[in-house]
Amino acid sequence: MTQQCNSTEIASLQVNGDRLNDTLKTIGAIGALPNGGVRRLAFSLEDIQARTILQTWMEAAGMTTTIDTAGNLIGRYPGRFPHTPALATGSHLDTVPNAGIYDGTYGVLAGLEVVRTLHENNIHLDHPLELIVFADEERTMIGSKAMAGQAPLDPDYYAHPHYAPLPPSLAAIGGDWERLTASQRQPGSLAAFVELHVEQGPVLEAAGGPIGLVTGIVGQRRYSITVAGQASHAGTTPMDMRQDALVAAAQVILAVNKIGTADNGDQVATVGSMKLSPNVVNTIPGQVEMTLDIRDLSNDRLDQMVATLEQDMAAIAQATQTRIHLQPKLRNEPVPVNSHIHSTIAQVCEDLGLPSTALPSRASHDAQIMASLTDMGMIFVPSDDGISHAETEYTSPEHCTQGANVLLHTLLRLDHHYGCTEEVVAAVSAI
Repeated sequence: MTQQCNSTEIASLQVNGDRLNDTLKTIGAIGALPNGGVRRLAFSLEDIQARTILQTWMEAAGMTTTIDTAGNLIGRYPGRFPHTPALATGSHLDTVPNAGIYDGTYGVLAGLEVVRTLHENNIHLDHPLELIVFADEERTMIGSKAMAGQAPLDPDYYAHPHYAPLPPSLAAIGGDWERLTASQRQPGSLAAFVELHVEQGPVLEAAGGPIGLVTGIVGQRRYSITVAGQASHAGTTPMDMRQDALVAAAQVILAVNKIGTADNGDQVATVGSMKLSPNVVNTIPGQVEMTLDIRDLSNDRLDQMVATLEQDMAAIAQATQTRIHLQPKLRNEPVPVNSHIHSTIAQVCEDLGLPSTALPSRASHDAQIMASLTDMGMIFVPSDDGISHAETEYTSPEHCTQGANVLLHTLLRLDHHYGCTEEVVAAVSAI
């Protein structure tokens, strides 16, 4: 006989931290590199192996499992009212080429540990509980974007010289490009989505607290910047007659740093790559191509950053006799977390005696996409030295366990908050 989600015994529930951290090591060994890192690219044999093991664990924990047409692996733990919208958690198992074992994977395995804890205590929430492993978060975010109905349907959009085409890649993990739109979830089919993740930055460690209360996920804009000058002989062209594209580009980089360090917000701005031409020791650079990445929680501030940079670039171009062009490449909108989920996480932390720190997520996550589909919240745990996407990425077992306990009790309280009225049941049954 299953217990109801308001049982007095639930307040004392704790996840099995040793089991959680053992599963992190097990999955982390799949795709292990000699340098201690992990390479488990989306759709690779290593990715498929990790997903297969996880699917077995899901089913052993009482979940039914499916793979939708976007390649998302979904485990569903039944609720007392099966026709109500599901509460959901999850993240991704795929990695960058040289990763640590926590990014994405921790959120998935913490979700598994939550379900295992419920299952072994014979507890079912009122709502079904879904654990979602999103496909290819690191490159295309095809899993979450298709689930939210935001995935471009042109396969050429995802083309990359170093990766296989997306249609056969999806097929390798059980997806179906030709039926991609069938993975879209309808509004009302999910009550809420909560993602647990390592911070991937230094703020929590500096604050000294184990839990981050994510206030929102920053908007991200990427641009290419082209600086065109005139290639010429480095020995015979006088300094005052040069149109040095690299000199102009250096000034643009300083202008980018200026808008990122302005004291009116928490924005960041980065020039991350550069290519100059002809790239010869005795020739003045005639052209420079570089990338720009800017992020902030405010669209207005992002607009102002771009406007300020364009003014600075115009002045730099005039002073250096060059031409500078800014070309948009990517735009992800900033997303605030749901206020009730945020306050619930804060209250859970207080009740568990865990200090917490409010902060934005400056990295993109599947939760950012899911916010267009349902109420969304995020929980962070610290990353040692703020390192992520590297073999030295590390979060302590204690912090991993604490974050999973916060996730467990957050989902328990959201189960009560979203309720299971007859009206809700009837509305979802009609979807």
